[in-house]
Amino acid sequence: MKAPDDNNTLAERVVRWQRAHGRSGLPWQGARDPYRVWLSEIMLQQTQVATVLGYYERFLARFPNVGALAAASEDEVLGLWSGLGYYSRARNLHRCAQAVATLHGGRFPGSAEALQTLPGIGRSTAAAIAAFCFDERVAILDGNVKRVISRVLAFDGDLAQAAQEKRLWALAQDLVPTCGQDMPAYTQGLMDLGATVCLARTPGCAACPLQAGCAGRRQGEPERFPVRTRKLKRSAQSLWLLLAQRTDGAVWLTKRPGTGIWAGLHCLPVFESAGGLDAVLAVVDAPERPATSALFAREDLAPFVHVLTHKDLHLHPVHISLEAKAQLGIEGAWVSATDWPALGLPAPVRRLLEARALAVLA
Repeated sequence: MKAPDDNNTLAERVVRWQRAHGRSGLPWQGARDPYRVWLSEIMLQQTQVATVLGYYERFLARFPNVGALAAASEDEVLGLWSGLGYYSRARNLHRCAQAVATLHGGRFPGSAEALQTLPGIGRSTAAAIAAFCFDERVAILDGNVKRVISRVLAFDGDLAQAAQEKRLWALAQDLVPTCGQDMPAYTQGLMDLGATVCLARTPGCAACPLQAGCAGRRQGEPERFPVRTRKLKRSAQSLWLLLAQRTDGAVWLTKRPGTGIWAGLHCLPVFESAGGLDAVLAVVDAPERPATSALFAREDLAPFVHVLTHKDLHLHPVHISLEAKAQLGIEGAWVSATDWPALGLPAPVRRLLEARALAVLA
């Protein structure tokens, strides 16, 4: 399969369009600092630009360079990441910074091939860093760019198959500009086209600089591309959350296991059944009060659904108020109202705690 246009013409059109009409003014654009480009690329994986902007600025303010990030604790990194989701990205971000600091003298490697040896940097992310910072002639193929290139080429290989994805990578490499100095604009241009013009359900072909040579458009059904037959299966799970709060405002938090939902984050105690939560409440210890008195006040809060990539979590929060010296017979510790906001917390747990804090103030 060949590109519908000669390679230079297609690349030149992308470059011209990006310089005239592409996105500009984003805080990481125009940066030749691999640290800033890398940070933005990791944050933008599966996350909208509007969401990333505030996080990016806060990360740079706290960790202005890779050395500062490497020296931070994981809890501090996860705390700043809290709410962005896909927390393995934050853990890999921290591990990568440490690898750059210890193995590479605080400098990112200067090629896509070498960048891929670092934790959390895949082929497309490595290529983006190399193209933006080192003018390397290497293709990227993130989700948006896959869509653009597969439509331009009417590439009908099933991208659920590794062999077909490998073919698309080779074709994408054939399309890169001959001049390395055009690589930043070309790479950014493909990203911009995928994000703003060549949309998944409503491609804006009339505004696309590649429309004349787009085989998908000529076939009259650009929405058919890219082809991926294996669809992700969604599932659902019900969980009960125990929001235990002392009279001084502290909440009981535990740390999640290293794998599974909310891996490694600080969290409210999680139970797979209402009975499991009730069993814990049956043995709550409050040493200041007689065994015959009521040990806590319980309030079943409104259940809600939290949507993950492949799963819907049906969450049932239960709030209990405890006296200052009370203890729960489960793993965890009391965390003060001034300390928990800085911890890495799952987004729905943070929202629950923030809402409870507001309710107390009210």
